[in-house]
Amino acid sequence: MSSKRNIKKDFTKQHNTLSLIKNKNNLIKKIAATALFSTLTLTLGFVHESNAEESIQKIYHIYVGDSYIGAVSDTDAVQKIVEEKESEASKKYKEYSIDAKSNLSIIPEQAFNPVTNDSKTLDQLNKELTVQVDAFALQVDGKPVAYLKDLSEYDEAIRLLKLEYVSEKQLKELEANELVQGELPKLKNGETRVHELELIEKVSGDSTKINPAKILTPKEAVKVLKTGSLEEETYKVKSGDVLGSIARDHSLTTKELLKLNPNLTADSLLQIGQEINVTVEKPLVNVEVVYEKSRIQNISFEKVVKEDPDMFKGEKVVKQEGAYGKKEVSYLIKEVNGNRTQKNVTDETILSEPKDSITVVGSKVISSRGLGSFNWPTAGGYISSGMGERWGAFHQGIDIARPSNYNIKAADNGVVTFTGWDGSYGNKIVINHNNGYETVYAHLSQIDVSVGQVVPQGSVIGIMGTTGNSTGIHLHFEVHKNGSYVNPLSLLN
Repeated sequence: MSSKRNIKKDFTKQHNTLSLIKNKNNLIKKIAATALFSTLTLTLGFVHESNAEESIQKIYHIYVGDSYIGAVSDTDAVQKIVEEKESEASKKYKEYSIDAKSNLSIIPEQAFNPVTNDSKTLDQLNKELTVQVDAFALQVDGKPVAYLKDLSEYDEAIRLLKLEYVSEKQLKELEANELVQGELPKLKNGETRVHELELIEKVSGDSTKINPAKILTPKEAVKVLKTGSLEEETYKVKSGDVLGSIARDHSLTTKELLKLNPNLTADSLLQIGQEINVTVEKPLVNVEVVYEKSRIQNISFEKVVKEDPDMFKGEKVVKQEGAYGKKEVSYLIKEVNGNRTQKNVTDETILSEPKDSITVVGSKVISSRGLGSFNWPTAGGYISSGMGERWGAFHQGIDIARPSNYNIKAADNGVVTFTGWDGSYGNKIVINHNNGYETVYAHLSQIDVSVGQVVPQGSVIGIMGTTGNSTGIHLHFEVHKNGSYVNPLSLLN
């Protein structure tokens, strides 16, 4: 629902209505008084001459609004109270025209031997009579929730409420766009504009009279509209408090609590006695903003893999590099009180089609040629030492210890090119995988293959041991590619 104002031009209508009610009550009171007076007059004709000193006197009944205050014998003191209240308020509220009479009714009555308590009545009047000024009531769904000085202050409050959720520039652009006939210019890539801004509840304004102490500034009115209250509820931190518990005790999430306290973060150290805002916001007016957005997005390409039976397994050739396509996408994004509630695509335009990535892989398998992928050479275990600098020297492979059994397996298909003792390596096996790779297995307690033997991936080639320069049972495993050392961890599956 939009934020159209329901403004009544006649600022006195509400007061006149009240006056009609009062006049009606006054008429009834006067009729009663007249009847009483007539009765008394008739009765007097029959009164004995000894009562001649008794007489009819005028008294004055005092009302504030519909509340009866009491009766007085003279209105001068009433007038003095009115003048004093108006004078005092005029000093405090210099910008207003002060009126203490609009809510006051004085009803005269002719009474036979009347009894009044002027002092008590005047004291009560002094307590209950308040000054009033012309004001403008801000209403939500017909109910006044805040009072402002005038129509311009009302308009400013509505403007400031909108600026809580859009920028000044965006609001001005929206107002200008609403005057444009026909379609607006198409958004460019990355551009955003406000498509619509609405106050969900019915917000209207009406002239009224109110105690000036109740009149708010536009900023204060916005606070009431956003939170449902002018005052913030605070909590003093006690021993053992954490953000999560404070939030939970006040029906908030930690995220909501942090939003209420911008000076806090999730890692903030709370101090005992520290005051934290725990105001649970209950907006009287919810603001819905719809944005238009346009952006160019990538269209993903397909990754196509084709097998070639004439290529060895483990070989691959990229026949075509993949390329993203492009599309222009328009969105409508809806937010309520700054929180996104909906996002819809309204239009898509393909700017360029994506190009598939095509890779050809070999499927030809020869047991003497490696597959290009390396399996773990032991039955489990962990890396006790990685490749790199160690003990003042370069460790050329990795050490694997504590497997579930001591079998050593060929990491890939290949041909055995060395078996036997090799100094600090102890018992060693070298396998050439005929694809540029070579693997080395050292410190074995037993060698189960011979030079020239073709070994398939995963076949047992020996037993783990501690031969050569070794501090315990483990496998030293190396990978060479075209004669250069490669970290096995970058290749092992």
